[in-house]
Amino acid sequence: MTEVFIYDHVRTPRGRGKKDGSLHEVPSVRLAAKTLEAIRDRNGLNTETVDDIIMGCVDPVMDSGAVIPKAAAFEAGYSTKAPGMQISRFCASGLDAINFGAGKIAAGSDDIVIAGGVESMSRVGMGMSGGAWYMDPSVNFPAYFMPQGVSADLIATKYGFSRDDVDAYAVESQKRAGKAWEAGYFKNSVIPVKDQNGITILDRDEHMRPTTDMQALASLNASFQMPGEMGGFEAVGIQAHPEIEKINYVHHAGNSSGIVDGAAAVLIGSKAGGQSLGVKPRARIKAFANIGSDPALMLTGPVDVTEKLLARTGMTIADIDLFELNEAFAAVVLRYMQAFDISHDIMNVNGGAIAMGHPLGATGAMILGTVLDELERRDMNTALVTLCIGAGMGTATVIERV
Repeated sequence: MTEVFIYDHVRTPRGRGKKDGSLHEVPSVRLAAKTLEAIRDRNGLNTETVDDIIMGCVDPVMDSGAVIPKAAAFEAGYSTKAPGMQISRFCASGLDAINFGAGKIAAGSDDIVIAGGVESMSRVGMGMSGGAWYMDPSVNFPAYFMPQGVSADLIATKYGFSRDDVDAYAVESQKRAGKAWEAGYFKNSVIPVKDQNGITILDRDEHMRPTTDMQALASLNASFQMPGEMGGFEAVGIQAHPEIEKINYVHHAGNSSGIVDGAAAVLIGSKAGGQSLGVKPRARIKAFANIGSDPALMLTGPVDVTEKLLARTGMTIADIDLFELNEAFAAVVLRYMQAFDISHDIMNVNGGAIAMGHPLGATGAMILGTVLDELERRDMNTALVTLCIGAGMGTATVIERV
């Protein structure tokens, strides 16, 4: 199989996913186009040589519909020879776009692929694309369907994480993100979003609250108690896990991922593809995997897919220098660290989605870029990137520097 290398990555800043967010007036296609422009310009890319543009987009409707990567390529001034496709595996879509492209390169069908994702959550609300998982009882029942926040609280209850545990994790995420921004850790990867007059709209992640403390979080009410108790979803969780007598509701807006707008793009290719561009590889994609997991717990897929990936590669947890796990909810990361006895010192070292936000289709590509930069900064070798996924799935990728 052909080796697959990572040559570059960029992302937009993450804007608050509300009507008063700085990126609300910027359509998804424009966010995606900004990343394509940056990848082209930074690498002297002849866009006629791009074999595919693959982007995750969880809700590809309205502004985000109609094969948004191809539309973005038009707006970015790419050659008409550059094709595009969008994929969705819920929250892992951006990472799976990279894995999909890597598979094409490994198979020898492509040499240069741009992969990533985009989501404008202020313009296209979460769940706008609908679907049987939400709406069809013939799917709801076997899937133990419930809101993800209730599943996160079920995880916290089952594995013994208190309100203080999840709040303390959230405070640390905010501190780490603030420190990383102040230290300039994102300056080479975050591209400012500008308007048609060249005026900067946003150049920094907008969702962060680095001064957050335990006292501030303690004032927030649990967000998912009402749907759990009044909506009947707690009964669904207990039916799936009868060892649980009652769910302890600990998650709220302050220890859950933020709703934001953003886009990311990663340039990957074969050795020959990189040589044709005259660029040096920064890392190789060593392996990746997907898995289905417990649909009621829903968000423990990163544990299962990591076990699968390590078994397939013959690696152990000790072979991984840094871990990056999307902070959908604090309990997701706490369970992962508990399952593998991983120190927080090597997990999400620059904060995560609790602080900076989670633009669903783009996040996987964003966190892969974050951990690659950190490997280089620390002169380390290997990282594992993973995300939990709605309906009970997991995706993971191992990269190593070259």
